[in-house]
Amino acid sequence: MNQADSLVLEDDLRARGGTAVSPDEADLVVVNTCSVTASADQSARQTIRRIARSNPSVRVVVTGCYATRRPDEVSELPNVIRVVTNIGKDALVHSVAEEVGLTTAEQFIGGDGPCGRTLQPGVAGRTALTLRVQTGCEERCSYCIIPQTRGASRSRPRAGVLRDVRHAVAAGYKEVALTGVHLGSYGRDLHDSSSLTGLVRALAAIDDDVLFRISSLEPMDCTNEIVDIVASSPRLAPHFHLPLQSGSDHVLRMMQRPYSVSYYSRLVERITTMIPHAAVGSDIIVGFPGETPADFAETLALLGDIPLTYLHVFPYSDRPGTVASRLRPRVDGMEVRERARRVRAIGERMARHFRQAQVGCTVRALTVDDGQSAVSENYLKLRLDVKRARNEWVDVRVEDEHRGRVVVVAGGL
Repeated sequence: MNQADSLVLEDDLRARGGTAVSPDEADLVVVNTCSVTASADQSARQTIRRIARSNPSVRVVVTGCYATRRPDEVSELPNVIRVVTNIGKDALVHSVAEEVGLTTAEQFIGGDGPCGRTLQPGVAGRTALTLRVQTGCEERCSYCIIPQTRGASRSRPRAGVLRDVRHAVAAGYKEVALTGVHLGSYGRDLHDSSSLTGLVRALAAIDDDVLFRISSLEPMDCTNEIVDIVASSPRLAPHFHLPLQSGSDHVLRMMQRPYSVSYYSRLVERITTMIPHAAVGSDIIVGFPGETPADFAETLALLGDIPLTYLHVFPYSDRPGTVASRLRPRVDGMEVRERARRVRAIGERMARHFRQAQVGCTVRALTVDDGQSAVSENYLKLRLDVKRARNEWVDVRVEDEHRGRVVVVAGGL
């Protein structure tokens, strides 16, 4: 989500005459912060201090969730001239333009206008475009501070999203990742029958040679209709990221997650039955307050049964102001780290098994980085036998877990 926001900020800066340089040379650095964990807060502080040390005259503007949650704390960091909350993020460049010497003659377009006016594949190291279609969240997971920092759910009208897609394709993008804080709630606030399913169906009908990847989607929002569209359309990547968080119903209730373990298992089974080559990833939180050894054992057992292809593992991070911060008993820190180690080991085995199962298959992939690597539609990153240009569709025969051989440059979808 922050990648999508940062691309819009960069687009606005470039559109007003800004030139991208390293932080050591910059007149202005915008730091777009996260606050989902304590380590994210710490990383933001360290980044700002490092920039100020290497460039004592730089002016720093800080925005994002940490800036929203702790504006006074952020304002005391070195070289910070402005703290902009998430509510003001879309207008950030417009609001600081005169102060930092950028032109304001051009009409400000902001977050609801077209992105990609100046951006092309490769900017900020991103070959695919990450496109924000929704922000904010009204779910109340007991561990999460983000509803407090992002506010209520707000969706972009579908016409604006489709306009951005057209501009992205015209700029040369061949892959677009849809993202949001609570992506599955897309359209509910628009009161015009808009929904994520309707948006995905509209994207599937686009004629251009572009692939759409759906980013993190809550399990209860991954409807049968969405699975059916992904299964039947070459426009949609066979890739789902469905946060589980725990394999224990007891812990899910404490987390205030609105689904059960059995529901999640059935969902993954349906996806992998309909789309056998699909990548299905998940998030797991270990060491949640009150998570007993028996609860953790249920998570291990579940992960041994369901065909996920990778895991993102997070030791529980206390966020003051959340319900979970008041829960007891706390899990011992060394035990939390051991649980995380064990789940990460399972995730590594899952990923290895999935990669091995693809050996001998030919997959469609987009070249990234220096053109020596490519990412397949089902989320395999492969080192190529020959170097291609960045941002090119290629058909790749998977030779082993990490390498592929280009067999033919793909045409249209």
